[in-house]
Amino acid sequence: MSTLRSSPRWGTLVSKRLTIVTYTGRRTGRTFSTPVAYRRVADVVTIGVQFPEAKSWWRNFGDMGGPMSLHLDGTDRTGHAIARRDEKGRVTITVRLGD
Repeated sequence: MSTLRSSPRWGTLVSKRLTIVTYTGRRTGRTFSTPVAYRRVADVVTIGVQFPEAKSWWRNFGDMGGPMSLHLDGTDRTGHAIARRDEKGRVTITVRLGD
């Protein structure tokens, strides 16, 4: 995905909708990075998890949430992420960016 994001033709469009999130697994303590689609309003980033039953990475942010790093505007930003599941089973992660 980094090649697509840096593409002269598609980079600007893709980087406004896709990013790489980096986090530490609660059980393993290992660092993981994964591409995600996102929306951003000021210092709040929203990530909709597609097919949440088939994925487990978002579960690291249940309950009280946890730290997450996102690559935004050419730089890494950190924040606190919390995953929520709605009554229809959809999962949304809300990240409040820090300074």
